[in-house]
Formats: sequence, structure tokens, C-alpha cells
Amino acid sequence: MASKSDEKSISAYGEARSTVEGKPLDAETIRKMNAWFRASMYLCLGMLYLRDNPLLTEPLKLEHLKARLLGHWGSDAGQSFTWMHMNRLIKKYDLNVLFVSGPGHGAPGIISQSYLEGVYSEVYPDNGEDAEGMKKFFKQFSFPGGIGSHATPETPGSIHEGGELGYSLSHAFGSVFDNPDLITLTMVGDGESETGPLATSWHSTKFLNPINDGAVLPVLHLNGYKINNPTVLARIGHDELSSLLIGYGWKPYFVEGSDFDSMHQAMAVTLEQCVTEIKEHQKKARETKTPFRPQWPMIVLRTPKGWSAPREVDGHLLEGFWRAHQIPITDVRTNPPHLKVLETWMRSYKPEELFDENGTLIQELKELAPTGNSRISANPVGNGGLLRRPLHIPDFREYGFKDINPGLTIKGGMTNMAKFLRDIVAQNTKNFRLFGPDETESNKLSEVYKAGKKVWMGDYFEEDKDGGNLSPDGRVMEILSEHTCEGWLEGYILSGRHGLLNSYEPFIHVIDSMVNQHCKWIEKCLEVEWRARISSLNILITATVWRQDHNGFTHQDPGFLDVVANKSPEVVRIYLPPDGNTLLSVMDHCLRSVNYVNVIVADKQEHIQFLDMDEAVAHCTKGLGIWDWASNDQGAEPDIVIASCGDVSTHEALAATALLREYLPELKIRFVNVVDLFRLISAIHHPHGMSDKRWKSIFTTDKPIIFNFHSYPWLIHRLTYKRPGQHNLHVRGYKEKGNIDTPFELAMRNETDRYSLAMAAIDLVQSLGNTAAGVREKLYNEQLAGKSEAFDNGIDPEYIRNWKWPYPKE
Repeated sequence: MASKSDEKSISAYGEARSTVEGKPLDAETIRKMNAWFRASMYLCLGMLYLRDNPLLTEPLKLEHLKARLLGHWGSDAGQSFTWMHMNRLIKKYDLNVLFVSGPGHGAPGIISQSYLEGVYSEVYPDNGEDAEGMKKFFKQFSFPGGIGSHATPETPGSIHEGGELGYSLSHAFGSVFDNPDLITLTMVGDGESETGPLATSWHSTKFLNPINDGAVLPVLHLNGYKINNPTVLARIGHDELSSLLIGYGWKPYFVEGSDFDSMHQAMAVTLEQCVTEIKEHQKKARETKTPFRPQWPMIVLRTPKGWSAPREVDGHLLEGFWRAHQIPITDVRTNPPHLKVLETWMRSYKPEELFDENGTLIQELKELAPTGNSRISANPVGNGGLLRRPLHIPDFREYGFKDINPGLTIKGGMTNMAKFLRDIVAQNTKNFRLFGPDETESNKLSEVYKAGKKVWMGDYFEEDKDGGNLSPDGRVMEILSEHTCEGWLEGYILSGRHGLLNSYEPFIHVIDSMVNQHCKWIEKCLEVEWRARISSLNILITATVWRQDHNGFTHQDPGFLDVVANKSPEVVRIYLPPDGNTLLSVMDHCLRSVNYVNVIVADKQEHIQFLDMDEAVAHCTKGLGIWDWASNDQGAEPDIVIASCGDVSTHEALAATALLREYLPELKIRFVNVVDLFRLISAIHHPHGMSDKRWKSIFTTDKPIIFNFHSYPWLIHRLTYKRPGQHNLHVRGYKEKGNIDTPFELAMRNETDRYSLAMAAIDLVQSLGNTAAGVREKLYNEQLAGKSEAFDNGIDPEYIRNWKWPYPKE
């Protein structure tokens, strides 16, 4: 149990207590800053409660209130307080500042600043700087047809919604990489600090180069409570908290208390100390051209939750307690005394002193804000598409495999991809980075190190010279945290640059929800007229399920595709290139695109190559198509359609086709490959979809279809729902059957191997009747023999491992 003295030392109440001493503000400045703060708090309460009577020019009545009260109050004061103090320094030092709100549910604190700065009314003229504009400004918050309760894409200057917690710091660091003049002031909630992604992202200073990059200034906001519980970091002593933050590599400065005048002095002197230190570190590194990792400054701000609210209502604590988290007084529509409490509270901010008779902020307060794009909510980085410049991309065709013999040439497609990425890095040294959780080398992409090594601002050992590929000036970002890598990449592209994340397929699931949030952000951006388009979020998934035989069951999960397929057709794209040349074509397309989440699935091992470059480009352009060279139905109706999607799945489907052509030469087979997964959807439901007429011309309406799919088979059934002849579609894919298997065993467990597919084809072609029973039995025997040899020798038979397409291309 904490002692009384310990409890007092970590209390949010009383005169300001701060690490840095000083009183830089005169009385007049404090008076104005208090007035600005009151104006902000008044606007915050107005957003939560009011739909009319915005300036309280008449007594508050029920008809002035919203029917449903939605939103959050708890962190608004601390965020507003921090923002306004940074405004003073922006004006003093001409700073370039972006604000990231970790506790994004405190959006009223953010939006109120934008309104007071005049930016909100510039972006949304209907929300003008007058009484009528303020009325609309209040009503629209958390209201049908209005805006959400977080720092959504509609919020000027926001690149981070803050609805799902944990990503503020990684987004902030992403925004300052290759942005040397930017300071991203980042509000980190004490509840958010309990999440795994946030805890890891404190390490981002180990990847920040003070010569090339800007700086992140975190403000850890200890307001003490989450929804209904105390926060961990707010209930530990100064020494323990300082030790934690120092251990992460930061230099924490404390600002604590509730007395407004003294807190203004403490915050002013502390924030200025932090900005000064940041500039000194950067100046030293840039003048000496020697990158180093300083102890970057940060602030621990402790204020009461719901600061400036009534301390108690009906004998129950409000300010400084969990009840201040959301709507602070919930029953004002049904409890007349509480309606009076709300009115008294709102009038305590003295709106008549802050806004003139027209409802416009008075001039002396307007002068506290910076002007033009120096205003935080007007910073172009907050609308990164404005700053985006197209990548310089070499001709991907020059990196392709030449002289391809379909089904015969064996190459590693990722090797040529690495050369392509190497030259993209070399030609875009300030606006493209490659991200990955310690897997770039493993994923056969190490060629990129010739153009840009891995960023590393930690200590170096002598052995690092022997293949460590570390450099403070690198272009590859690796930390063993998918969350941090994804957050860096999102922050990087949201602020106007380009990037690519590479990851193992089984562990991309770690960021399922994070990618989901980015999809929602992009989708909402499409509805916001002033939001410029940003580079697509590109994810390269490799080390795929069908080659995770050596790692076993835990590493076998291709279900990320299901997660992505659930998102809006306007936002997501999924590509499964069957070979190296199609992989290059797909990657080139994705890196040029905007406002998408592109997922590319390609195994990293050597595989059979199928298409020359011209064929690959044509195939990727179509998204799916018939491979005539693998089919034997030319000029005739097929007896069966064999389709594939995914490199290994295509390999096995072709091997099955070859078996059928060998044993049943009279059987007419049409082979179809799919590279753009969403081509399978009807054009009515997806912009990449195709018409039923096109579907019927490829898949027929009355012939059986065996579809060998990379991932879970049920996804194909979903995508092809209500297609003509859908009842003829038989999908094979991963069905959660796995172990430490050989590749053939793993495929056989899930019935995606060549023998299972060939036997299924025989079963489905009714015209064969019992005439193919002997062939089917022969295939079954060969399958069992292959399995037995694998069990005996620990490796698949040579005729399976080194299979090649037996029919020459005509």
C-alpha cells in the first residue's frame, strides 16, 4: 500500500510541481491563456451537450440539448492545455508542429483548438466563427450526418484517429522520418500506455536519426483513470516511472497539478525546455554531420481527469475520477437539478467574455494562435497527400526473367523483386522506406541493402561489419514488432511518403485490427473532399502457409486474406501472383497506386515460372484468364475447368492437369489462373469485379470447376456467391490440417495436392462414368507411395520435388 506521502506526491491536485523551474509568463499572458483555455472547455462542453443556444444567451432548456449525449470529456482539458502552450512556442520559434492525439476519444479538445485557430471554419464554412456557425459546430458532433467522436479524417490536421489505442507514438515517428524540420507533439494517454503496441513504440528513438529526421515530443498524460479503473502509470511513484521512461531512452520532465496559473508557468517553461533540447540535439548532429542518439525529452503531464469540471455532483466525485471519462453528467434531460448544474458549469467559463456579440472569438485571444499553415490544424503534413510526390520507379520489365519456358524454368521470384526494390530505394532516398519485423533477409530481399541498409541508432559491435547491414542512414526499418513496423509505415504514408511492409504470412495476423483501422481511415477519407490522396499501404506477405511445413501448425494460417476481404471494395486489393514476372508487375502497380490497402501474397522460395514478361503484364492487367498453353480444350467445350490462385496452388493444379492429360488424354481441360482475387466478385459489388457474361465465358455454367486456392476455401465461395453455375464450383484450400510435414504431405492433408485434385476431377466428370476407375486407383496408389516415402526419408520423392510441366508450349 502507498503511504500518504506517496499518494500526495502523485496527486493531480494542488499547486504546480515541475522538474524544470521558472516563471516565463507575465500576468497578462497568463490571463489570456486562461481565457483561451476557458473558451476551449466551453466549446468542448457545447459539442457534448448542445444543439441550440450556443452562447447561452437565454436560460438552458431541454430543447437546447441533444437527444442523445455522446462523446468523451476526460482528456479534453489536458490535450487543449498542451496544444495551446505549443502555440506560444510555434509563434516564438517559427516551429513546424503536428499534433497526434493518442486518446483520440478526446476529440472535442482537438476540434475546439482547430475552431479557435480559425482553421475549422475555413475548411467547413458552414461552421463559421459566429453564433450560427457555432450552433452547427456543436450540433454536428457525434450526431447523425455529422462527425464522429474521435479525431476522424474530418478533423483538420489529424493523421491519427485514436479510436483503437496504442498507435500514437508509432504513427508520430512515421511522420517525422525524413521530415527533419517537423516536431510531432504526441499526446499519449495513460490508458493507452497499457497496450502492447504503445509499450514497444517507446523504443522508436533507437531508429531516429537527428540529421535526417524530425523529432517526436511525447506528452504522457496521467489523468489517472480509464473508463472505470485507475491507470497503472498514474499509480506508481516518480522514481519508478522515471526509471521506466529513462530505461526506454527518454528524458522525462514532470508537470503536475491543478492550479491553473501555476500550471501555465510550469508547462510553459517545461515545454520550452524540451523544444530547446530538441533543437540543440539536431543542431549538434547536423553541424558535425555525426548522427547520435540523445536522451530525447518528453513530458509527463499529470492533471485531474475532466479538469475544470465540478469536483462533485450529488456527493459523488466527478472531476479527478473515472466518472469524468465520457459524458460527465448523463441525466441532464431527466433531472432538472442536474440541468442547472450543467448550466452553471458552462457559464463558469464566462463565454460572454470570450466571444463577442456575434459569437466570434475576441481579437486578443485570436492573436494567441499562429497564422496560416503554422497553425497546427492547418499543417500540410496533416493532409499528407498534398505533399506526396510520385515515386521514381524504374521499368520493372527490365528485372523480369527472360526466355521463360512455361512450367520448366525454376527461379526465385523474390530475388528479382529485391533488385527492383533496391533500385527504387536508390532513386527515392528521402521518400521511400522498406519496413519489416526482422524478416527482410529471410524473405530474400537483402539485395536492397546495397542501396540502403537497416536503420540502427543503438550501439554497434565489431561483428556488425560481417553482414550486419546496419547504418544510421539506412532505408530499411526493422524491429521485431509488427505493430511498430505497421505504425511507422502508416505514419510515413499518411504524411505524404511511400513504403512497403514485408512480413511472414502467419504473423501478419498480429496487425489484423491495426490494418482494419487504416482501411476505415482511408474509406472515410474518400468522403472528405479536402483530403488529398495518399500512397497506398502496401503489404508483401511471404513465408506462406504451403512452405511452413518445417515450422509446423502454428505457422500455418493464410487467413489474413479473409480479414482484408471484409473491408470496403473501394479500399482493399488482394493479389496472388503465380510467378516472378507477375510479382514484378503487381508490385509496380501497387507502388504507383493511392488510397488503397494492397496485399500481395508470394512465396519466397524458388518455384516454377510460367509466363514471360509480356504474358505476365497481360495476365495481371486482366486479373484472371485462361492459360491456353496448359489447356487442351481449344476449339471445344471443356469437360472440366481447373482453376488456381496462388503460386504453390498453381503448381499443384498444373501437376494435376498434367496427370489427367497423361492418363485421360481424351479429357478436355481448361486451365484458369487468378492473380487479382477480386476479379471473382461480380462487377456490381466491386470495381475490379467482372460481369456474369465474362464469368460464363471462362468458367462455363454447366461444367465442374475445381479451384485450388492459396487460403481458406470458403473465401472463394463467398466471393463467387450467386455466380452462374456456382453449384459446380468445388474449392480446395487450407483447412486447418497441418504439422511438421513435407510440402507434399501438407498439401495432401488439405487435399490441395495434385493427386487429390486429379481424383476429384475424375469424380466430378460424369461422362467418365466408371471408365476411369482404374486411373483413379492408380493416382491413389501414387499418392500413398509419395506419402510413404516422405515418412520414411523425411523428404518428398524427387519426382514430386522436381516436377516440371511435361508439355512443350506450342
